Amino acid sequence: MSDGWLQILGPATRFILQGNPAARAAAGEAFGVSLPETACRANTALNRVALWLGPDERLLLAPAAGTQVLLADLEAALSGIAHSLVEVSQRQIAVQLNGPDASALLSSGCPLDLDPSEFPVGMCTRTLLGKAEVVLWRRGAEEYHLEVGRSFSNYVLGWLREAAKGNEHAKHSVR
Repeated sequence: MSDGWLQILGPATRFILQGNPAARAAAGEAFGVSLPETACRANTALNRVALWLGPDERLLLAPAAGTQVLLADLEAALSGIAHSLVEVSQRQIAVQLNGPDASALLSSGCPLDLDPSEFPVGMCTRTLLGKAEVVLWRRGAEEYHLEVGRSFSNYVLGWLREAAKGNEHAKHSVR
């Protein structure tokens, strides 16, 4: 489903990893992406992403195909290291927001300062959009990736479409 500026992305593999630096290093090697150690940053390689969610917590995103193989690889790499690894693939959906009005639309319901000097490309964080918690990741100057709880997805999608209707600059983008 896509409105041009708003796209629901397909299924993905999602893991929440909690662990100390040794666990993060081992998981990063097995995942194929070094896990970010800088607060609120994302690291990407090929088609995988690791998002910093907290000092000891990372969200790992990968294509939906191969979930069980990836899980086995991560579990093998983490064997003997204290950690928590939870598959949350079905808990969330991913939404991509693109275009010159993306920041303005998000800012109408998100308390963060999305100016590029404050929220640059590569930054990610948990935040609110309207009344729903989301993970927001700035992928490009005019591109955002949102991870939304499945039970809040209709609310968030509806909220974004209504915000676009009310935004004078975005009216040309909304059908």
